[in-house]
Amino acid sequence: MFKKKSIITAVSFLSAVSLFTGCSSANTSTSESSVSEVSVSTAESSNIPESEPFSVVCTIFPEYDWVKEILGSHAENVEISYLLDDGVDLHNYQPTADDIVKISTCDLFVYVGGESDEWVEDALAEAANKDMKVINLMDVLGDSAKVEELKEGMQESEHEHDHDHSKEVSTFEDNEVQDRPLSDWEGDWQSAYPLVLDGSLDEAWEHKSEDGKMTAEEYKDYYTKGYKSDYSAISIHDDHIKFTDNDGNETESDYEYTGYYIQNWSTGTKAAMYRFEAVDKESGAPVYIEFNDHIIEPEKAEHFHIRMSNESYDAIVDPEGNWPTFFDAALSPEEVCDEVIGHDHKDEDKDEDEHDHEHEEAEAEEEHEHKYEEGEEEYDEHVWLSLKNAKVLCTEIEKNIEAIDSANAADYKANLDSYVAKLDELDNSFKALVDGSSVKTLVFGDRFPFRYFVDDYGLDYFAAFIGCSAESEASFETIKFLSDKINELDCKTIFTIENSSKDIAEAVISNSGKTDVTIAELNSLQSVSNADISSGTTYLLLMQKNYDVLADVLK
Repeated sequence: MFKKKSIITAVSFLSAVSLFTGCSSANTSTSESSVSEVSVSTAESSNIPESEPFSVVCTIFPEYDWVKEILGSHAENVEISYLLDDGVDLHNYQPTADDIVKISTCDLFVYVGGESDEWVEDALAEAANKDMKVINLMDVLGDSAKVEELKEGMQESEHEHDHDHSKEVSTFEDNEVQDRPLSDWEGDWQSAYPLVLDGSLDEAWEHKSEDGKMTAEEYKDYYTKGYKSDYSAISIHDDHIKFTDNDGNETESDYEYTGYYIQNWSTGTKAAMYRFEAVDKESGAPVYIEFNDHIIEPEKAEHFHIRMSNESYDAIVDPEGNWPTFFDAALSPEEVCDEVIGHDHKDEDKDEDEHDHEHEEAEAEEEHEHKYEEGEEEYDEHVWLSLKNAKVLCTEIEKNIEAIDSANAADYKANLDSYVAKLDELDNSFKALVDGSSVKTLVFGDRFPFRYFVDDYGLDYFAAFIGCSAESEASFETIKFLSDKINELDCKTIFTIENSSKDIAEAVISNSGKTDVTIAELNSLQSVSNADISSGTTYLLLMQKNYDVLADVLK
């Protein structure tokens, strides 16, 4: 099984079922839930051999459409429910009590089986219909199911790191931001700018360049512009701030807090800027200042960025390109360098540190192996985007439908054969398109759910996030990496998925300096709504549209 923990308790399930006592697969009434809106009502037809009506519950649109195709005209005698019919993404779906009851009493339940379906285990454990047939798509694929691939240049999910900060930039909701006092920045601070100029931080640029995203010289250039400051030192005590400029001149004033501002960057990230205004506006000290330290609630800062103006907050020049950065004044240049790198080398015994590191690595490896053995790897759930997978999965669906309604087995088999032929035709079209094109790499300024698809046709790709990522905001390094790829490959197109912001893609294009790059959209079939179905949307139609988009790019 390709799932981890369950989130619905047996108690909550039984509570849901108790509300619908007497329900069965044959007599479940149509309710006003979202599920029922796409249910194909049970009906008798003189043209269909007599058989007991039955019910099918599907979690996602491709399953739903495949079931309808295999049933053909017999769909009129089957109640088919599609749980995600309101367009909600699979990764964000949570079942309602009515959804659970429909699953409990159905004859066939079809679901993906990845981490997003971790709620299914409890739902099935207490199912009322013990003869229910269940299809886990990822189990059907077996060894063909792929582990999520963290590819070069991708933004790693925040949960993959240990952070000291309670809420870091790019991970918060605006309503989570809290006011903070000036005392959060209390102390004596030194500017990092002189250390850039005198070469004290060169080791940091060499270290950062090891990831291959920029050279050491490019990193130094980037931080020289970013760290540039007219002030070499800042001292903050109580409500008072003293500034020392690069010539040794001092200015100072008391400051009053004026609130915070949510800064949205072109990269898709954002930051909370905490603003203070000088009480003595004739002191010569900056009148309007704002702090940013990647924290959004009261907490002592370990470093900070500060921007300032004597005119207004809106007059702050180039807040995205210039972010003067200050570290604890007690730190040596070497220690500041370590801070920039992100290492903590304070007063630790080297041998003990190396021993601990080795021990931690061994434990991590053991934990990894344990998780793998238990099937707890994070698998790519987007199995439906492979036409080859679709043929395998439709065959499994047909087999189970035939087992439920053997009287119409011949029709189901004929419908399957006809549908597989259509899948084969489109599959061959994609293969011919890719084989005949010189373009072999796709660049995505977005999540990338198309791993199964590109593997089918030998395409390479680069993307901002993995397919199942919840991230929507890319780091500068990710934007820079994708921009460089656009230039290196001379890409004329960058891709996004449906219902996605184009901010990251636009930032990549802007950063590349190219003016001839367009944004194209591929549909991942994750958010198909009841309205889409009513308008005639099908699995094959959406995959054909993807073909049409790629045909424009790969020509």
